[in-house]
Amino acid sequence: MIPEDLQYTGEHEWVRDLGDADVPVRMGITDFAQEQLGDIVFVQLPDIGTQVSSGDPMGELESTKSVNDLFAPVSGEVVASNPLVDANPELVNTDPYGEGWLVEIMPSNRDELDSLMSSTDYEGAVTSN
Repeated sequence: MIPEDLQYTGEHEWVRDLGDADVPVRMGITDFAQEQLGDIVFVQLPDIGTQVSSGDPMGELESTKSVNDLFAPVSGEVVASNPLVDANPELVNTDPYGEGWLVEIMPSNRDELDSLMSSTDYEGAVTSN
């Protein structure tokens, strides 16, 4: 399941552009990533107001199998985090593209979105592994 309306990173995060230049992007992990991780039991997200840089770690996802870094898909400021996943981290497994979203980032450079993968490119990347 790889929604066509999203963009993707090589670290298996998805990005949904919520609008124009004055609107943040929303991100989470892909269905492929949550399957690889197993049952998510704890999510550590960056605080609102945190400045993040594209490709840098900004949080952690702990599963029954391992602890994995969560990487910033774009540079900017974290403007929202999903309170539902704090209380119910399993939402990342059951609804990774919906209620299991993780953070919203106000990009400092929207041109970085152009470097993300399309759904077709991401599908090719995960099926070739």
